[in-house]
Amino acid sequence: MISVHLENGRVEVRRTPRPRRSPGFALIRLLCGGVCNTDLELQRGYYGYSGVPGHEFVGEVVDCDTPSLKGARVVGEINLACGRCEWCLRGLGRHCPKRTVLGIVKHPGAFREFLTLPEANLHVLPPSLHTDVAVFAEPVAAACEILDQVKIPKGEPVAVLGDGKLGLLIAQVLHASGAQVRQFGKHREKLRIAEAAGVCTEIVKSKPPIATFQFVVEATGSAAGLEQAVRMVRPRGVIVMKSTVHGLVSIDTAPVVVNEVTLVGSRCGRFGPALKLLSSGKVRVDNMISDRFPLSQAPRAFNRAAAKGVLKVLLDPC
Repeated sequence: MISVHLENGRVEVRRTPRPRRSPGFALIRLLCGGVCNTDLELQRGYYGYSGVPGHEFVGEVVDCDTPSLKGARVVGEINLACGRCEWCLRGLGRHCPKRTVLGIVKHPGAFREFLTLPEANLHVLPPSLHTDVAVFAEPVAAACEILDQVKIPKGEPVAVLGDGKLGLLIAQVLHASGAQVRQFGKHREKLRIAEAAGVCTEIVKSKPPIATFQFVVEATGSAAGLEQAVRMVRPRGVIVMKSTVHGLVSIDTAPVVVNEVTLVGSRCGRFGPALKLLSSGKVRVDNMISDRFPLSQAPRAFNRAAAKGVLKVLLDPC
């Protein structure tokens, strides 16, 4: 079968054996994959990753232990927890210290013709949900995680910094939850996507609003984003940090301490709420697909995904 291999910044396509599934796992045929900003950060050196990347996918179950799953079209949660430790028993398997992570930490990713995941990680898709929409389940779940971590009152003004893929999804999810979202970005054509969903947008200026928002979500994907968020949040406000950036991020901690600002790291989320939003049409993703490539052209797909102004690039099986 064809697999994508990432090592030392280089993306290659290789011929590899079909994976064997372990008990409790499903063998899944890839139907569609999405190139994420995290995949690009892995290419730049994040985690020192070497292996098969890819954690956004839709697939078809071809072999499994549970008969009712066979043939189902599925998406999958990316954290593979041990299920036995203190964290797992508290329902925090996404933070299991022994976990592996699909396409990121010690588990080969989805950018291959066949992949494996525990059956417990899978969510069966309704027939009405198009594959090109469902492939956004993982990043929409990451956006929904904010609502599990922070209680944002309906009508509360919230600033979302960044107009990339995740920023646009976060703005739509928070808007759908009833927040009064103001999204700040650098690209008018991208911000129009959020505007179409009813989100108020603004081009970033040299002097952003100071101490204006009780809640600020930083999703710029840049080292400078957190510093900007600190300037924009009110005293005793909350900053939700969504950017994963290769390398260290340096900020002046004095205003964080003096203004008693709460910093909340935010990562993966539950797929259930994400699939409901995608099925309802409250989060629109069709206008976020910039391009698509066959798996055999993965190097071109990664180059395209890294190009300025590009949003989601999809990978189709060969």
